[in-house]
Amino acid sequence: MMSIYFVLALLLTACSTTKFVPDGSYLLNKVDVEVEGRYPDINIGQMKSYLRQHANSRWFSTLKIPLATYSLSGRDTAKWINRTLRSIGEAPVLYDSVHAAMSCDDLRRELQNEGYLSASVDVGTEIKGKKINIYYRLRPGSAYYTGKVRYVIADKEIGRLLEENDVLARRLKSGRKFNVLELDNERKRITGFLVNNGYYKFNKEFISFVADTVAGRKQVDVTLLLHKFRTNSVKDSVHPRFIVRNIKFHSNDAADSVIKLRHSVLEANNFVTPGKYYSALDLRKTYSHFGRLQAVKYTNVSFTELIGNRYINSMEENVPHMLDCNIYINTNKPGSISFQPEGTNTAGDLGAAASLTYQNRNLFHGSELLSIEFRGAYEAIKGLEGYANDNFEEFSVETSLMFPRFIAPFLSRGFKRRNLATSEVSVMYDLQNRPEYHRRVLSLAWRYKWNDANHHDRYNVDLLAINYVSMPWISDKFKKDYLEDETNYNAILRYNYEDLLIMKTGFGFSYNNGRYAIKTNMETAGNILGLAARMFNAPKNSLGQRETFLVAFAQYVKGDVDFTRNIVFDYNNSLVFHFGFGIAWPYGNSNILPFEKRYFSGGANSVRGWGVRSLGPGKFRGTDGNIDFINQTGDLKIDVNLEYRAHLFWKFNGALFIDAGNIWTLRDYPDQPGGRFKFTSFYNQIAVAYGLGMRLNFDFFILRFDMGMKAVDPAYTTKKEHYPIVNPKLSRDFAFHFAVGLPF
Repeated sequence: MMSIYFVLALLLTACSTTKFVPDGSYLLNKVDVEVEGRYPDINIGQMKSYLRQHANSRWFSTLKIPLATYSLSGRDTAKWINRTLRSIGEAPVLYDSVHAAMSCDDLRRELQNEGYLSASVDVGTEIKGKKINIYYRLRPGSAYYTGKVRYVIADKEIGRLLEENDVLARRLKSGRKFNVLELDNERKRITGFLVNNGYYKFNKEFISFVADTVAGRKQVDVTLLLHKFRTNSVKDSVHPRFIVRNIKFHSNDAADSVIKLRHSVLEANNFVTPGKYYSALDLRKTYSHFGRLQAVKYTNVSFTELIGNRYINSMEENVPHMLDCNIYINTNKPGSISFQPEGTNTAGDLGAAASLTYQNRNLFHGSELLSIEFRGAYEAIKGLEGYANDNFEEFSVETSLMFPRFIAPFLSRGFKRRNLATSEVSVMYDLQNRPEYHRRVLSLAWRYKWNDANHHDRYNVDLLAINYVSMPWISDKFKKDYLEDETNYNAILRYNYEDLLIMKTGFGFSYNNGRYAIKTNMETAGNILGLAARMFNAPKNSLGQRETFLVAFAQYVKGDVDFTRNIVFDYNNSLVFHFGFGIAWPYGNSNILPFEKRYFSGGANSVRGWGVRSLGPGKFRGTDGNIDFINQTGDLKIDVNLEYRAHLFWKFNGALFIDAGNIWTLRDYPDQPGGRFKFTSFYNQIAVAYGLGMRLNFDFFILRFDMGMKAVDPAYTTKKEHYPIVNPKLSRDFAFHFAVGLPF
């Protein structure tokens, strides 16, 4: 199938791409930027952003499919097919010498801004028929360095403030390579410092620079000038420094003058403090904290300037300047009810489901979110023989209460105010009736999530999470076939069809700055129950497990880490590397991990040449389709992915990927031969896949279609099966995946 797409792409690019290039004009075929000499500090990719013209876009930096699509159209625009081809394609980019000259000027200016004051840029051309290649040649010359640095502050009070608090933070240093961006960053830094220390009316336009080159030396002396305050009505005055006087909250709803929030909640989310100097940072925190409240529709904060007790429109010296702060709050309607029907398809078994959700966004007038969801599902199961009933039914109810703050003792007020936090308590009961068994799940959780608004890191803590799984009925046939028959006994399967109690705590951390993303999670279960069971000598069941309230409890520790590196080449192309590792160890009261805690491989977010839960563990090969979903799980997982992403046209993006990984068990299980992890052989059991994908990016969500092919299969019986990349077979090695969102 992928070869068909490749052939179609070649046929498209074989079309004449100069069909719509007029005589005397040239198709801009290639644009490149070259640097004469060795200058490792010059970023070619960044320099290309200053070009006024770029060649037509290429799929995966190779094929000009959009231009070829446009070229397939005829000249008669009255025909819909021609209009359609032109709308989804891309018109030829024609070379413009004026734009080329302007690009030379922009490139030279940027080089000068980076310290190469004697830089020059010229453009070279290479013409082939109606196509032209453009080469911009950069000749930076010698770099200039910063010489003497002076700060001239016309306002004495600001000079004193900067001298006391700001000297060590200054970024302009002698001996560094001269860079205009550093000057602008220093101006922004000083402006930020002042507007956070009372200078409400200060802006960066009050700061300028004088740069003088030193004759005969590659040096630039820099003088920073901070000017006095000036407006249309005030000439060269000191900069006014403002103190917040009063703060008032107002309802911004014309129909109701009362804010539907407790006053303590309003105070807790406001960071503008009476008696303190005005701070733009405090203002941003106020907007951020009110903006995350479910009960708040929007917020507006305004300030009124005063001198003494008079509201003013001009500045006077030697008189205290004050601000009155007015915070206007619009609230949402507290309650809402939603109904969502859906169709389901599980391995060809069709069904329907529906959910009814009630939400109250302001339960205790503190923007607490109460959510109650009722869900029902029905599915007609085909292919089951020997069971009295062949339908699946599920009913569940879930209730959660979320507080937009920490509900916890022993935390300082400063920590609580510094972080955006939520505290959540939830309860869920799920009833499942299948032809093979009936299952009941009761879950309770108490968790926290928080992050510092000024950083990229996020944290979550599951202080306590309890899952009680009950199996009140299992059909005789299912017991005989899989749980009790000595010839077909499966320990992993049986363990996961027993009543079980899981009581865990966990901690998670994530960091994402757009280039690097790290996500880690750690959880442990059963330690408190295990300690109590030993202290009180709790009885054991037939499997040798201690029980609490006549139910065995799970005991394990589990850790996961994911690392993603995003390398952006330009606006349309990027390369993403991902590494994922997870390991879990059952101990004490457990010899086997609970099913929902075990790892699986294959699927849309793993090794995409395999279907979900169809790879591993190790070189294990599934033999029973009815229970392979549980046999093909493990205690350890490795995923390595490399994906090249490119914008194609309109909302369409493409991807080329290589995936590698597998899962393993940490113990020998008779039902998973070849699945145990061994340092001496695990690398021979790494599965490899390759493929391409198409994505529809609608900004608020992404639809993803990935087509994967096996390249190296560790679960082989013949040599041809071991290396499908050499001996591909579509029916055996191809997997198609549909998903929402990116894989990593």
